[in-house]
Amino acid sequence: MNTRKHQASAGVAATLHPSKYISVALLLGALSGCAFSDLTTSAHMSEPQGMEQTLADSDLKLSAAAWPSETWWTSYNDAQLNVLVAQALSGSPTLRAAAARVHQANALEDIQGASLLPNAEVGMSVTRERFSSNGTTPAPAKGTWQNVHQGTFNLSYELDFWGKNREAVKAAVGRRRALEVDERAAALMLSTSVVQAYIALQDNYEQLDLAQALLDQQEQIEKLTQQRFEAELGTQIDIKQSQAALPASRANIAALREVIELNQNKLASLLGKGPDRGRTITRPRMRASSTVTLPSNLPAELIGHRPDVVAQRWRVEASGHEIEVAKARFYPNVNLTSFIGMQSLAFDTFNDHSSRILGVSPAISLPIFEGGRLRGNLDAQNAAYDLAVENYNQTVIDALRDIADQIASLRWLKERLAQQNEAVATAQAASDLVNSRYAAGLATYLQVLATQNATLAEKRQLVTLQSRALSLQANLSRALGGGYSPQIQPDADVTSTAAKKS
Repeated sequence: MNTRKHQASAGVAATLHPSKYISVALLLGALSGCAFSDLTTSAHMSEPQGMEQTLADSDLKLSAAAWPSETWWTSYNDAQLNVLVAQALSGSPTLRAAAARVHQANALEDIQGASLLPNAEVGMSVTRERFSSNGTTPAPAKGTWQNVHQGTFNLSYELDFWGKNREAVKAAVGRRRALEVDERAAALMLSTSVVQAYIALQDNYEQLDLAQALLDQQEQIEKLTQQRFEAELGTQIDIKQSQAALPASRANIAALREVIELNQNKLASLLGKGPDRGRTITRPRMRASSTVTLPSNLPAELIGHRPDVVAQRWRVEASGHEIEVAKARFYPNVNLTSFIGMQSLAFDTFNDHSSRILGVSPAISLPIFEGGRLRGNLDAQNAAYDLAVENYNQTVIDALRDIADQIASLRWLKERLAQQNEAVATAQAASDLVNSRYAAGLATYLQVLATQNATLAEKRQLVTLQSRALSLQANLSRALGGGYSPQIQPDADVTSTAAKKS
């Protein structure tokens, strides 16, 4: 019965001093530490290194202040692009989903944090109860049915001697911060996708210009061929050849217009809008920067500028705290509960001073036999930590390769552009010469067609390389973190939580 329980608790509190419970708990804790001393982690976090020669060979300018800004896309000097990126960052369902995950992690952190605080509640009850004739209940309640009226204010608190709850909160904080950084990484990927789609749209328009210019030239040559035939300087074969090229050129223009609409649809989707929004996107006017500058403090500061690296580092820290939680489960739980309230068999005496009850109940529980569950849990957490560390190491390696790829491409693109400009100039000169000779009746239409196709191919390749220059600058900004700079860094010695006590 509740009365006897409360009386027993009060009796224990009266006869045993709390310091004795603490001494017992500490003794049991010292013994418990031997149960897992053989379970340790094996992975170690690596630092980014091995880029010195890559930077030296890059032929790019180095500067300590060369990290991209948060609005790195504004360097393209295209007002429409700035609007598109802003709309994407504010209206994308992908980013709203990332924000929802952060919100959820905040709530879970609050739930975990509640374990650090006392738990208070009020209880009210009326119980119809028959008291034993042979029990400890005195007369007149002995052997009778009675209504037991009880109201109590209950307070309980877990004394977190071993840091289990504190470490669990730190793990929740690490998971929440990892998701916050994931949100920034998602924003970076979204802005990069918008910029790349916009670059592709500009490339489509420039390819369309080339195709339209070729068609105009072919139509002029077709008229010239007709005039030559009328002047008896050409043949029907020349006319048919000049006319045969026109449908193919018009089909190519139609294909390019299709690709333009598809890229407009893609941009609208990235903005979180319907396809009609894409129809309002006009021709891009982007300009590549004439100089590209790299941070001189690569790779040392890379881990603080790449959101994917920082997020993985937070996950390593969270896993380290989870190990401490698993270790703390081997130690005794020390809980303190207390209550104060009123209890009476008769309702009219419920508020009497003599009806008051109170009690304090310290409790210690220590797992003795649990079938290896605690060791298995700690071993699993150690493995999860090793996994998080190796994921971090791989993320760092991938980040270094990502930057090195952009550097290598930029390095060789400069030479490719120079050679391609020369190829375009040569092809155009040859085409102009053949066109002049054809007008004078000194060249065949097949020669005209051959030089036209060669010139078009070289110009298309030049446009492709110019678009690649824009794309590589965007990729480099992304690879360098897109202007990310965390306000709070994970612990410098993030492995200490797992390795210190192993």
